[in-house]
Amino acid sequence: MKALKYIAGICLALSLTSCDDFLTKTSPDELTTLNFWRDKDDAESAMAAVYSQMYYGSEDNFPEVKWPVEAYRQDDVEMGSDAQNYPNWIQLGDFTYTNGNSQFTSYWWYYYHGISFANQVMTKVSAMTDAQIDAKDRSEIVAEARFMRAFYHMQLLLNWEKIVNRDVYVTSMALFDKAMSERPESWNFIVDDLQKAGADLPQKRPDSNLGRATSGSAYAYLGFAYLTMASEQPEKKTEYLNEAVKAFDEVKGYELESNFKSMFDGTNKNCKESIFELQFSLSSTSGAWYRTYLHRWIGTAEFWGWDEIAPSQTLMNEFKKEGKLNSGLYDARLYASVFFQDPYFNDGTGKVYGYDWDTWIKENMEVDEAYDRPSFRKFMPPTYAALSQKHTDVNIPLMRYANVLLMKAEALNDLGRTGEAIPLINDVRRVHGNMPAMTGTTQVEVQAQIEHERMIEFPLENLRWYDLRRWGKTAEALTAAGRTGFDKSKLFYPTPLTELNSNSLAK
Repeated sequence: MKALKYIAGICLALSLTSCDDFLTKTSPDELTTLNFWRDKDDAESAMAAVYSQMYYGSEDNFPEVKWPVEAYRQDDVEMGSDAQNYPNWIQLGDFTYTNGNSQFTSYWWYYYHGISFANQVMTKVSAMTDAQIDAKDRSEIVAEARFMRAFYHMQLLLNWEKIVNRDVYVTSMALFDKAMSERPESWNFIVDDLQKAGADLPQKRPDSNLGRATSGSAYAYLGFAYLTMASEQPEKKTEYLNEAVKAFDEVKGYELESNFKSMFDGTNKNCKESIFELQFSLSSTSGAWYRTYLHRWIGTAEFWGWDEIAPSQTLMNEFKKEGKLNSGLYDARLYASVFFQDPYFNDGTGKVYGYDWDTWIKENMEVDEAYDRPSFRKFMPPTYAALSQKHTDVNIPLMRYANVLLMKAEALNDLGRTGEAIPLINDVRRVHGNMPAMTGTTQVEVQAQIEHERMIEFPLENLRWYDLRRWGKTAEALTAAGRTGFDKSKLFYPTPLTELNSNSLAK
């Protein structure tokens, strides 16, 4: 994303002029009007700061906040050996956390900062004159900020039962204290933002601005919002399912990527399937720092990683559920997502960074006999040289066209339009899994197939918890996986203690 180069300087400027404007001795307008918000470049610099909060502040925080908060609860992963050294991580996996947990407190904090920056952009850019910025550019940047405001609110609402809807640029303590909203109110707020953003955002971005939100981003998340609302508000289920289908139909210009692995190893960034993608780069131009230790965090000890996360046996069983094809292989997504001991990785062609699995394990772990311990391949670098580097710049797809197709199939099936859902499922199976068409035809069978496809399509993309909750199967899935400590009070995280202490109206 071209605007990344602005982030290093502008984040500080925005942080000094957003929530704390009312505390500064210098007039806020002296900075934000006279020295900033002068032209399109300033507006785009400010947008870069809005995006920056998705990175949680640092190369360390990025994996240590995102995956523990979003993934450790799920039945498709297990915590690695090193993760056991961090009580605040363990609490997320065994459901013993309190409202003082540092990881989800950081998640909450960074996303509300993103919302604050988005509100600032919407307010300040809207006030810029035609002499300062072209009307079309102004409209698109405001829509982009509006999308990001909706995105941050939606991620919060997916993880907390109640959130604070921040719909104005906070410049005084009187505006800061605000009560939590009921879920329908929050969803309506998010939907309104996504609808307005979708209407004004461009369908495509030039190569210099890949990664920035498009109308497809807005409509994909709008459909996701409606699908979730349909599960939470049964009295409006049919209405919301129809709205979800309409939104998904507006996601245009995307295709499934046949090289599944390439979407997650940095070799095919912002590909034809990518709708919204978190950008990383090894470049440090103008002080930007958008690289991470993600390969160390994702990788098990066998792959020089810190051993924080690994595929669960439940996930491995699901990958193998349909058995091997005549080719002797399982669903192709298994091999693209996980390294494990299997003839595929022991065929003499060096699929494990130039080695066979058994040789890699023996040499790297200094053991006489190879063993099978699955390790995520998804989001790991593609080559031995890249694996050897301290940092990685693999992008993180946040919304893919496969997700849109499977969510649309789910909505259509729930509406009784099962015949229309099946081809969408089969498209994903064929292109990503090299799998034959599904065999079921009833509504129940199609829903079961969707549940299977979503589990093996999206490991480490952290959608599983929201899927299980939407289907009403969280407890069932966790019990089947042998997980303990969960009850329905853990469907959402508690409001962070820091919010309760700083916002007198939060309850």
